[in-house]
Amino acid sequence: MTSQPLNFPDPASPLDIVPATGRIGGEVRNVALSGDLDDATLDAIRTALARHKVLFFRDQHQLDDAGQEAFAARFGDPVSHPTVPVRQGTQHILDLDSTDGRAASSWHTDVTFVDAYPAASILRGVTIPEAGGDTQWANTAAAYDNLPAPLKTLADSLWAIHSNAYDYAAVKPESSAERIRYQREVFARIVHETEHPVVRIHPVTGERTLLLGHLVQRFVGLSQSDSLALFQILQNHILQPENVVRWRWRQGDVVIWDNRATQHRATADFGTQRRTVRRVTIAGDVPVSIDGRRSRTIRPEPEAELLEAAE
Repeated sequence: MTSQPLNFPDPASPLDIVPATGRIGGEVRNVALSGDLDDATLDAIRTALARHKVLFFRDQHQLDDAGQEAFAARFGDPVSHPTVPVRQGTQHILDLDSTDGRAASSWHTDVTFVDAYPAASILRGVTIPEAGGDTQWANTAAAYDNLPAPLKTLADSLWAIHSNAYDYAAVKPESSAERIRYQREVFARIVHETEHPVVRIHPVTGERTLLLGHLVQRFVGLSQSDSLALFQILQNHILQPENVVRWRWRQGDVVIWDNRATQHRATADFGTQRRTVRRVTIAGDVPVSIDGRRSRTIRPEPEAELLEAAE
């Protein structure tokens, strides 16, 4: 007799949820997202998100920018990106619009270069390519659970420096000069560095999750070469096919993911087709390690932030 998959629906949930894989992702049916959604449904969505890590809502055509922001404000406390300007006419929406094959096509957790990085992200499909442009998510709690015992012991003791000032040209050598300039002058216009535990305690589920992704620069106390080798070992465990779900977008789809227990990447395989998705992130907490220590900001120092705000 086979054991029950990790990602089975909660029989007590009032939501109609169809699991997408055995370990991650659930499609929620018969729910229309809005700023007027009742409290009971919102609570059920939050509970389901903690369980499934990623929730998919098909054909939410009733949402425009204002509707997406209204729903996000009911779901949690929306926060803007620390360095990238919001879409004009909105308070918190990050507009990810591409016609040249650009996408966030490397595995990451959103905005981990700050200490209290987002708890969740809400992404809406606006213009979807006829083919390509899928997004994938990986379950970092399942990845930790399935590490060999010696690697768990090692990961439990590791801390890593995350930053938005990474060598984009080296990571994406095919990128245009314009895209590299954007990376340096917009995304990294204020350099952030934060020290996070590699294993954090999820504040809702109590699970241990691996906190890695492409914003990691190095491990504390290790050389760059040792950091790179060890990073790849741990990252490869996160990206095992059993931990990953892939979503084929349709216009109007909305996806919500638990940013504390996942990594994700967009697939940059859509050529010159237009791909537009819009994201709102929800405020998160400062990670806590298994021994109770909290993440800490290295750059910018609080005094520097106050000085810039006054200028």
